Amino acid sequence: MSSKLKYHKNYTEFGEPYQLVLPLNLESLIPDDDSVRLLSHELEDLDYSLLYQAYSAKGRNPAVDPKTMFKILTYAYSQNIYSSRKIETACKRDINFMWLLAGQKAPDHSTIARFRTGFLADACENLFYQMLKRLEKAGELSKETVFIDGTKLEACANKYTFVWKKSVGKWEEKMFQKIEEAIQLLNREYMQSFSIALETRTQDLQKIVRFLEECCQTESTVFVYGRGKRKSRNQRYLELFHRFLERQTIYDWHTASFQGRNNYCKTDPDATFMHMKDDHMRNAQLKPGYNVQIAVDSEYIVATDIFQDRNDVWTLVPFLKTMEKNLGFRYPSITADSGYESEEAYTYLRSVKQKPYIKPQTYEKWKKRSFKQDISKRENMGYDEKTDTYTCHAGKALSPVFVKKQKSKSGYESEVTVYECEDCTNCPYKEKCTKAKGNKRLYISKSFLEKRQESYENILSETGIQYRMNRSIQVEGAFGVLKNDYEFQRFLLRGKTKVKLEILLLCMGYNINKLHAKIQKERTGSYLFPMKETA
Repeated sequence: MSSKLKYHKNYTEFGEPYQLVLPLNLESLIPDDDSVRLLSHELEDLDYSLLYQAYSAKGRNPAVDPKTMFKILTYAYSQNIYSSRKIETACKRDINFMWLLAGQKAPDHSTIARFRTGFLADACENLFYQMLKRLEKAGELSKETVFIDGTKLEACANKYTFVWKKSVGKWEEKMFQKIEEAIQLLNREYMQSFSIALETRTQDLQKIVRFLEECCQTESTVFVYGRGKRKSRNQRYLELFHRFLERQTIYDWHTASFQGRNNYCKTDPDATFMHMKDDHMRNAQLKPGYNVQIAVDSEYIVATDIFQDRNDVWTLVPFLKTMEKNLGFRYPSITADSGYESEEAYTYLRSVKQKPYIKPQTYEKWKKRSFKQDISKRENMGYDEKTDTYTCHAGKALSPVFVKKQKSKSGYESEVTVYECEDCTNCPYKEKCTKAKGNKRLYISKSFLEKRQESYENILSETGIQYRMNRSIQVEGAFGVLKNDYEFQRFLLRGKTKVKLEILLLCMGYNINKLHAKIQKERTGSYLFPMKETA
């Protein structure tokens, strides 16, 4: 009768003999043209002093050298490995990761997570721009124009933990009315003169609660609970205003978390609810996410940043300022799509002498026959510069009535000239021309139209056409690679700082892979894709 087979944890004791096979050196197993060799070379000579400063001089030495840990993380992001547990597994099984470790013990997932979210947080951006300066010295950046685009990526947050600003304001207003009624009853019964104001409601509620607590102590109020027990006057009022104060504290917390936004997510307060791209059923999902902006030059991502605003138009100016500060130079021209067009953007670009190649928001509509036949549009009316008047389809003049000032969300102030038709009464074209009950009005910013025309002429030039073609290939292509090829469509970390750290690591991995591909295809030093020659 055969003996019963027993399993145990040490699999080497099962008895099968294994022959030791040479070579033991991993160097000979890594191909000469492998991207991991390029990554190690590019990251080896960076200045890691800021990273080493994050470690305490009195603490124990790290299990793995911080420089090596940074190489491992960057290489993991370049190979579509983002989870700390999967990176740990790769360090134990993948020869490329073992080669990077250079004989050091493979770090566990908690060490990797602690390094990524703690020690690397303040140094990653500095290391990213150091690598870009290496590319600049190697002549890999054109420094001629930069292509800018943005996308929305889902946050690591529950999509059902949303808080809306309007909803909070509505419930806070209803509670304020109840508080006012309760204070009137309180003043009548306790012969007091308490009041509450919108600006100081939290402090006012705290005063009332302290007063009621003193009353309870002075009168030795006995608190009772449960069915059949009658609560005293002091207990009833104290519990009521305690509830008011708790709810008001929650509303104050919500208001502080909005930070100028209309909503935020409880799981990740820095995330904003945004409409993501349509899925295959054309359903635009409303999910917590971040607006990721990148700038591309010569196919390399030269700048990236995270914004909480879902509209690209407010991100351009702060993004350009941050990019110039980090890169140490200013691009002579900016190429972007119509989502970035605004008077504020044009004004800033003119002030810093950067040439705009920004497509107007109505660029595609201008080509349509329906737009050209729409008599209500300013573009289809005659304009006389001397008299500063527009002529409508009926031959009547629209003259300037007054000038008003508008302030944008970012604080930029613009002047809008209001034109009004002399008389729309009994006009046969009024239904097609305007929905107003009175005369038709046009609201026009002359400064914006003048700057838009300049950008429009720029994009129609031969250089502008080439830039627009390259923008769709380079920057939109970069997002296509990151989201589809790299399968990075949702952040793993929470908070704006950690999210930016993730996107920086991803962009560094992307740049290494791009440099590797250019070297292998002998395309180094190429900046723009040429236009196709038409027959």
